[in-house]
Amino acid sequence: MTTRIAFQPARMEGITQAMAGLHAVVDRSTLEPTLVHLARIRASQINGCGFCIDMHTKEARAGGETEQRLYLLSAWREANVYTERERAALAWAEAVTTLEHQDVPDSAYEPARAQFSETELLTLTLAIVEINGWNRFAISMRYVAGDYKVGSLSKGS
Repeated sequence: MTTRIAFQPARMEGITQAMAGLHAVVDRSTLEPTLVHLARIRASQINGCGFCIDMHTKEARAGGETEQRLYLLSAWREANVYTERERAALAWAEAVTTLEHQDVPDSAYEPARAQFSETELLTLTLAIVEINGWNRFAISMRYVAGDYKVGSLSKGS
């Protein structure tokens, strides 16, 4: 696979600034960084974005996430290593990413709303919107997975 347009933040200044703005709102929020990492990784798994899976699993590990929780993420419903709040966030991330039948069902909304304030749920949704955007950049431009070094890119991807 050959990269179509290389990720070079200096050349993509307006684009990376726009996306970094979304990222900054999430970073300033009360959402736990671990929870946000899990939601970003899960959305990237659904979208099949190897570049973002590579990046965010490495960033999550650097932030203290365990191998076991990362390995079980694609089967989180069957695992007992996630909190109820994380489970609600993962269900929400899946529903917002897939938008099956152009809907996010109450079965995803109600547990999320029980775990998150209105502001937190809106911010979690923003994090999911952001990673879905990055997934689309990485997939369409064929960014290659596997070479990411923790902290090597500026915030916002």
